[in-house]
Amino acid sequence: MKKFFLMMFVLATSQLVNAQKATVAWGGEFKMKKGSTDLSVIQAEKDGIYLKEGHAALKSYFVIGATTRESATLVKLDNSLEEVYRNDFNKELKGKDYEDFFFLQGKLFLLATKYDKGDKRLSLHAAEISKADGALTGEWTEIDSWSKESNKEVINFKADYNGDSSHMIVASTVEGKEKNIYNITAFDAKLKKVGKAVQISNEFEPKTFQLEDIVYATNGNILMVGREMEYQEGKKKKTKFLDFKNYLVRIYQPDGRLLKEINTNVDGKWLLSTKVSQIKGRELVLAAFYSNTKKGREVNGMMVQRIDPANGEIISTSRKELNTALISAVDDGNDDDDESKQERKERERLEKIKAEEDGFSRNFRFRNFIPTSDGGLAILAEEYNSYSYSVYQAGGGSSMSGFSGGRWVTYRVYSSGDIMMSKVDASGNLGWLHVLPKNQEERIEVGNSNMGFGFSVGFDYFDNTLGFPFYSGFAGMPVAGKNSIVLLFNDGSKNADVTKLGQKVRRTMRFSKSDCYQVTLDSEKGSYTRTTLFTNDDIPPAMPRLGTNLGNVFFVVGRQERLLGKSKIAVGKVTFK
Repeated sequence: MKKFFLMMFVLATSQLVNAQKATVAWGGEFKMKKGSTDLSVIQAEKDGIYLKEGHAALKSYFVIGATTRESATLVKLDNSLEEVYRNDFNKELKGKDYEDFFFLQGKLFLLATKYDKGDKRLSLHAAEISKADGALTGEWTEIDSWSKESNKEVINFKADYNGDSSHMIVASTVEGKEKNIYNITAFDAKLKKVGKAVQISNEFEPKTFQLEDIVYATNGNILMVGREMEYQEGKKKKTKFLDFKNYLVRIYQPDGRLLKEINTNVDGKWLLSTKVSQIKGRELVLAAFYSNTKKGREVNGMMVQRIDPANGEIISTSRKELNTALISAVDDGNDDDDESKQERKERERLEKIKAEEDGFSRNFRFRNFIPTSDGGLAILAEEYNSYSYSVYQAGGGSSMSGFSGGRWVTYRVYSSGDIMMSKVDASGNLGWLHVLPKNQEERIEVGNSNMGFGFSVGFDYFDNTLGFPFYSGFAGMPVAGKNSIVLLFNDGSKNADVTKLGQKVRRTMRFSKSDCYQVTLDSEKGSYTRTTLFTNDDIPPAMPRLGTNLGNVFFVVGRQERLLGKSKIAVGKVTFK
């Protein structure tokens, strides 16, 4: 099987790939455990590539009833894409629930939780994994814990990195209490606490504040981004609903005291979405899209602020108007797949909103900040929307169980659209800005039962959904020594020449019949080219969004679903020269 992937792929693409100064190699067919939900590349190092094979499981300690969680298998491949080992840690995890694999300072850790129902206490544990053979090297270490006063409270936590990835940060909160209280603790590679745990609270009612991001700066200060909501009168009497009011960006000191609230106001404008990052241990960079009206359904501009993490002072503010009528047109004449009535209804609703406005869709989300060789920053954003619907499928039930009429099946639809590319120079000024038209739509079955139910995916800081979507979206990486950035994404062959706003773009839904495209962006001039990297016909369709890079080598997973039997999987690497 390995020879099939390699030979068919090289024969089909060798001439094209060589012209683009990139080579692609695929390993053999990869075996996945039955019931696996996804396979992603989580780390690439000189000694090998590490993959996470996800599995759906049940977890019930957060709320009354069962909720979906994830378990996983760690897989290591060598540089020839041959399997070195795999370990699901079922024996080691006895009595615990898998949470994540975490790389820190050259080490690899397994994170797991343990819940004591009697004490209503949740504890987070870590154990080091030998990267040589995949076995645990020592005992479990409890690194954090939380308690609940009632079953109605919800414990949320997230393990993340600080500004230069030298420490692991565990941020947590217990929802359901009267106040918003966030606990943040830093750990070194020996799992020892760095300084004291930080406790931060604010004055907002819990329902009117949603934490969106936390950045733990290298000097110990903590930047928090939140969405403030407010109650509005509904259409019916005595009904109220929560509506977005504005963004709050605050910097706290290591002792939890407020240092400064960042002024993100743009005269007569309202922020729609933001992203904050610390660049190479230096200043903080905040990027935001804004609208000209409070409830605007479009993006009219972008703002970028450079912030001193030590004192919270704004170093520079730059903004650029984005009002344009040249929004990407969608050609529905020859889409590559059928869609349900619910999907068409939702799509037509979104397109109607889009047609009524002059600017860009408010659904643009910042995806990546990439430092450039001249001290600037490339900013990548993507138009993104997600919704769900349920359909009733007749039959398939059991008369003995009392459910003979069928079942409700819930689908999640992920719509990934245009890519926005922009540059902030070393002085903080916004330079070139381009938009590459794209229209991907991916539908995934996310649940079923004998009764209809809703499903939603949150976008708050603690949201940790499975690795959806698989095939849509894009990946971006710098190419060292070339002053260029490469974007990789799947698209239909009829969109091969689409590069600018105003061109019609066909919706891509059947990714097994798509191609993987490479966009090479000159980070200095802002010019870019689009070329076909490879076709997904001869290999399992690639999932660029779930890949990662090591230097100028990008590792990607391809997956082909099968109605009967296990999915067909392959792992490949793209080398840019």
